[in-house]
Amino acid sequence: MSAVAGQVAGPGEPGAPLLEVRDLGVSFLRRGRPPVRAVEGVSFTVEAGRTVGLVGESGSGKSVTALSIMGLLPRRGVATAGDVRLAGESLVGLPDAALREIRGRDVAMVFQDPMSSLNPVVTVGLQLTEVLRRHRGLSRPAAREAGVALLDRVGIPDSRRRMSSFPHQLSGGMRQRALLAMAVACRPRLLIADEPTTALDVTIQAQILELLAELVRDAGTALLLITHDLGVVAGVCDEVHVMYSGRIVESASRRDLFRAPRHPYTHGLLGSIPRLDTPRGTRLEAIPGSPTQVLAWERGCAFQPRCGHALDVCAERSPELVDTGRHRLRCHNPVGDPVGARS
Repeated sequence: MSAVAGQVAGPGEPGAPLLEVRDLGVSFLRRGRPPVRAVEGVSFTVEAGRTVGLVGESGSGKSVTALSIMGLLPRRGVATAGDVRLAGESLVGLPDAALREIRGRDVAMVFQDPMSSLNPVVTVGLQLTEVLRRHRGLSRPAAREAGVALLDRVGIPDSRRRMSSFPHQLSGGMRQRALLAMAVACRPRLLIADEPTTALDVTIQAQILELLAELVRDAGTALLLITHDLGVVAGVCDEVHVMYSGRIVESASRRDLFRAPRHPYTHGLLGSIPRLDTPRGTRLEAIPGSPTQVLAWERGCAFQPRCGHALDVCAERSPELVDTGRHRLRCHNPVGDPVGARS
């Protein structure tokens, strides 16, 4: 990638993934106190035309991972390690001007909260046409017509009038659609969607997910979907990475993960989802404790204080991420193994 031009050089090696995250680490520095390690040793890939899910409770490091990929973390008070490559070219260390050229055109992000992500004092149309004029070089009239077409594509009614609306004049679902229109305006090669269905009713959720699936299907875009909702994952993802306390604890294809979850945390997440095929009155299997109850990974397994499968070794030695065939797994005593088989 040329830092001067700020453009991704090309598709990379034939058959290579579009996005490669290698041993990503992010720590927040605190004066007079130890740093907070938000992400440690995270590695995964996303191929063009594929959807990869990053799953976990709040505080597991999902959004920090996404912001790091986008180069949106603060320059001060944050220490990063590892590498992020788009089409084989590293994004780490690029000047801000080069990253601004890449963001919106090659890589785009749908942020979690549409109300705080949109400028409240600027019309939706102006925010949308700014992307089109900057990255596609359209004139003002052409950008406005393209913006109307984009709002219409994402299902916003009376799209021409809505171009003059301010964010507070739109419903939550319409604001999320407007954000999606901005993200896909330049047909990016990689789209990151951070909790795109949060606080939306199920009907709007389904419509937003269908729009994302359509983009992946029609444009060959790679989609990284960040969510805590395994129901969303079941509907759209090809591969899933489960995060806990800043590390990936299980990775598998969607089918293998739902058919036979191996990590106790993944098993707990799936057990806490209501199912239509369970008898009336069946209690959900909630995971005990909270995400703040963790061991440092250097001392043992961070999930050990909440884990019903924990052994003595779990509090004494940190598990490595091991490839077991259909899964990559970070656990001393996986679900389905004889007790202590791997310890």
